[in-house]
Amino acid sequence: MERSNDSPGEPPKERSGTDRPPTIRGVAERAGVSKSLVSLVLQGSPRVSDAKRQAVLEAIDELGYRPNAAARSLVARRTHTIGVLLNDMRNPWFVDVLDGLNSLLHAHGLRMLMADGRLDRRTGQEFARAFQELRVDGLVVVGTLPDTTGLAEVAERLPTVIAGNHEPRLPRADIVANDDERGARLATEHLIGLGHRKIAHLAGQGLVGELRRRGFEAAMRDHGLAAHAVVESGDGTEEGGYRAAVRLLSPARGGRRPTAVFAFNDLSGIGVLSAAGELGLDVPADLSLVGYDNTYLSRIRHLWLNSVNNASHEVGRRAARCLLDRMAHPDAPADHQLVTPELEIRGSTAPPWDGVEAAP
Repeated sequence: MERSNDSPGEPPKERSGTDRPPTIRGVAERAGVSKSLVSLVLQGSPRVSDAKRQAVLEAIDELGYRPNAAARSLVARRTHTIGVLLNDMRNPWFVDVLDGLNSLLHAHGLRMLMADGRLDRRTGQEFARAFQELRVDGLVVVGTLPDTTGLAEVAERLPTVIAGNHEPRLPRADIVANDDERGARLATEHLIGLGHRKIAHLAGQGLVGELRRRGFEAAMRDHGLAAHAVVESGDGTEEGGYRAAVRLLSPARGGRRPTAVFAFNDLSGIGVLSAAGELGLDVPADLSLVGYDNTYLSRIRHLWLNSVNNASHEVGRRAARCLLDRMAHPDAPADHQLVTPELEIRGSTAPPWDGVEAAP
């Protein structure tokens, strides 16, 4: 007959094999306390003495017990998860935003569930409401979404923060964004300062695109160069930047081509680099180029793209802070924060090529 290794008088030890995972009952027996006291320890309740808390924690460690997250959420009425709805997961700008967001949320015991807003319009799903059905504790909307109709209704029921965009303005949804108009001015004034007169802007979409275009046009106007400003529509993708640059720089277009381009973001700036190469133009000798977002793409050595640093990590961190405050005070007035951008100078700009009149 197989003998038990348990000493006489001791409660039987639970085994953590795959046939029988440790349970809360086993933890209670090992620690010599009730199941309800183990639950209080798992919830972080202050109503437990240090000695009993230590006994429970040691029993959990010895048995390898892992609390059932679903069961805990039913008891605590919280899931300790945050829904994150992104405009497009393909954009590297989101990586830094998510890093800033997650660093603070993780420190407060919260996990992220992510969804791609592009799928929203392809599948007809409304992810904001889907997150609500998953009983997340809060929602962060990152970037420009194609449709925000259902967001107001969700924000009434769920702590909500919008990161990296300036809309929609909702009574109980905080906004943390880059000062896009100021960032566009920085990029444009840098090019003007180098002596460029005919400068083109590859515009983006949504309110962010509008603000960056507004900053570009205001800077050109303030320097008496409004007549030389060129705006070409884009969609913020590398392919869109390539197509727009071919339209701008192709000899077939006629007239004097721009000597500098300010792109809506780094992705479209990479498209400009590709088009310039195909057309035999060297960057920066023949064409100066500035991107926006300061993603890892701009720091790749053979690209080495000047770019506006929109402090994406800080946007994410502040968004997380706003969400934590909103969860603690759901009825507080909505806050709108702007993060100050800076221009990172690398190797994609230079004074205009010979024969082009310098700016006054």
